[in-house]
Amino acid sequence: MNEYYMLALLVLVGFITGIINTLAGGGSLLTLPMLIFMGLPPAIANGTNRIGILIQGITTVAGFRSKGVHTSKFGVYLGLSALIGSLIGAKIAVDIKGETFNQILAVVMILVVLFMVFQPKRNGLETFERITGNYFWWSVIAFFFIGIYGGFIQAGIGIFILLALSSINHMSLVKSNAIKSLVVAIYTVAALLVFILNDQINFLYGIVLAAGNATGGWFASRWSVKKGDGMVKFFLVVMVIAMAIKLLWDS
Repeated sequence: MNEYYMLALLVLVGFITGIINTLAGGGSLLTLPMLIFMGLPPAIANGTNRIGILIQGITTVAGFRSKGVHTSKFGVYLGLSALIGSLIGAKIAVDIKGETFNQILAVVMILVVLFMVFQPKRNGLETFERITGNYFWWSVIAFFFIGIYGGFIQAGIGIFILLALSSINHMSLVKSNAIKSLVVAIYTVAALLVFILNDQINFLYGIVLAAGNATGGWFASRWSVKKGDGMVKFFLVVMVIAMAIKLLWDS
């Protein structure tokens, strides 16, 4: 296929991925196979994908801010915790077969769906965000481990972030998505640096992918604020089920 057509297809995949990542997570399950299909070795595809993730995170945060949804210092603290974890995750190799990992992750995804769908409704007092005291430190610890996962793999990280923010901090899904975008942008800086230092980046493909990611992320962030938590929850459940099916099918 003509290289220009391939690059145009990469922008389109990036746009779709930007929407998926902003509303839920799991978009890397589209971009990584696409980059490999374009001839990149898996390790370089993994590194190249981070360029799009970083630019998408920055653009998405701006999109949420333009609609009045701000991330506050709390998001920065979580991002710094995840950044430390991502340095570890980007450097280590997990001693587990790919098929086994896919099966475990698929089960985790299904459990996430069940939790999101069947978690009890909160009363009036429980609707307040819990971002201070012990809840703050529980979040910092959780995001350290989330950062390890994100630095090593990335795929599906948004779903774990949404789960942590909604369950520990009682944040709305729209606000959680804004925080998620900031956290991902912060820790991806560190992970991307590791991949660059190890010469595992294709900058042309990464920049082209980033153009699509950024556009999709900007569109989805503003749209999700308008539609509210109900739409985000529906999209999240659909994406988690789709991820679980794909992971089980691949394994």
